[in-house]
Amino acid sequence: MGQNKATYDQNPTFRVKGEFLTWTGFEAILNELSSAVLKLDKANAVLVIEGYPGVRMELIKQALENHFTEAELIFADKFALTGEEIRRKFDMLITDDRVFGRMAPITLEDYFKKERLAELRLQVAHSKKPLTIIYGTGASLAAEADLTVYVDVARFEIQKRMRSLEMGNWNDTNVDEDILRKYKRGFFLDWRAADRMKVSLFHKIDYYIDDNSLNQPKMLKWSDYCLGLTEMLSGPFRFVPYFDPGVWGGYWMKDKLSIVHESEKLAWAFDGVAEENSLYLQFGNTRIETPAINAVLKYPLELLGELVFSRFGAELPIRFDFLDTMGGENLSLQVHPDKEYIKKQFGMDYTQEESYYLLDAEDEAVVYLGLKDGVEAADLLAALRQAENGDAPFDADRFMHTHKAKKHDHFLIPSGTVHCSGAGSMVLEVSLSAYIFTFKLWDWGRLGLDGKPRPVHIHHGEKVINWNRSEKWVRENLVNHFELLEETDLHTKERTGLYGTEQIVTERDWFTDYVDYDNSEKTVNMLNLVAGEKVVVESIDNTFEPFEVHYVETFVIPAQIEKFRIRNIGNNEKVAILRARIQ
Repeated sequence: MGQNKATYDQNPTFRVKGEFLTWTGFEAILNELSSAVLKLDKANAVLVIEGYPGVRMELIKQALENHFTEAELIFADKFALTGEEIRRKFDMLITDDRVFGRMAPITLEDYFKKERLAELRLQVAHSKKPLTIIYGTGASLAAEADLTVYVDVARFEIQKRMRSLEMGNWNDTNVDEDILRKYKRGFFLDWRAADRMKVSLFHKIDYYIDDNSLNQPKMLKWSDYCLGLTEMLSGPFRFVPYFDPGVWGGYWMKDKLSIVHESEKLAWAFDGVAEENSLYLQFGNTRIETPAINAVLKYPLELLGELVFSRFGAELPIRFDFLDTMGGENLSLQVHPDKEYIKKQFGMDYTQEESYYLLDAEDEAVVYLGLKDGVEAADLLAALRQAENGDAPFDADRFMHTHKAKKHDHFLIPSGTVHCSGAGSMVLEVSLSAYIFTFKLWDWGRLGLDGKPRPVHIHHGEKVINWNRSEKWVRENLVNHFELLEETDLHTKERTGLYGTEQIVTERDWFTDYVDYDNSEKTVNMLNLVAGEKVVVESIDNTFEPFEVHYVETFVIPAQIEKFRIRNIGNNEKVAILRARIQ
């Protein structure tokens, strides 16, 4: 890269081919819905407006009341359980913990008492108005709609609304509650049920509304929206990354990637996380923001492939994210649960198996990985509890083995391995997407950005630490465990991980001209340009247009693309691509 900053695209947008009708703003949207209702030519029409938890439903309510003055308006949320009733009914799933709940096998119907749902349906059935509009989360449970509208919002936007105290959880008044608890309930409960409802409506939706921008909703026909996703999945694409501050954050991303963000330091970025990131789809002059998970839920076989879908279901299990401690501080000392523990304790089908790929490192950078030889479990746990109680700081150097970290090192971190990236590192974290299941053991005595102590979970961690992960074992199995697969003057291919029990395999290609990739196993690929200025991804059989990628941009190759070529088009002598897929 030399001294030049990367041309990192913070707003990757897929332009859908063709001409489309779109509507922006409440007036335009409601005028179109009025016209659509008239075209039904039905005496008692039913319009359902289903909203994802986190949608600004109060603004939609006001707009409906101002526009549809002659219609019967029914707010479905009023018939659902209150926040207090939800907490009481699902207490065992929400739990008392600030961070962890249990994955809920529930539907939106579980948020309604049977008699109240019957009352809602009866009110719709008895409506004498020419048009009945049911709106809100769970509105589609009220009646068989003549016209269905789905209002959606990206996961990170919901979190921002929660953080700013704009809203609490769905149908609750817990606006002032701890953000970790609000996020937890969404993650383990509300969003699970809402995603199931969304999938059940895929064959019924007529219009799709993007509610991510305040007072500027955008609508298009559902058929056009699906066309956009289908077209995007015919070639490489990128998620819309988001960047967040944290107590250990650094300067690398803002400096090297010219990231525009109000925070002075950034701790992390999600650049390839389907459950968390969004997508930008451009329809004519209108850009729609939509949760990336929609593409996974709607077209799992095309995106994931049969192998991944049969093993994980409609989830993209590979996650790429950035951890920036350059000019910052150590991450928390942590451990991830094994599959048995995460299944029994939290109802999750797989665990977080990960690795640290070093995009950059200062001279003194280290990675804490594994325990020193001879460490006794009782001594380590006693020291951790003393630190948690504030009796004495935890002496990490006494118990943890450190490894000098340099650019392009790859540290493998199977579940059960105590680990932590130290200060002065820029890490590309590659992992299975087990989301938030990290057990912090020690956080260097810091407070979070909210001024509260950051939660630690020694009581979970002690049950999953693999005490055999000593320094000798770690050196032999987890540090730069490279395997040369192919070498010519122009190209070097290496397998860089992961550890044998982990389900992701990663390979690194160094090349000066181009490399052809074979995806004959038809599985989803996630890749990142870890060295070099820019490359272009080309279709070998002309099924997609050339796709340009810049330094450290993560991109996805859907399973249905069997062959592709990546060509170096920058000024560098050699570039490197890190490729991850399920093995």
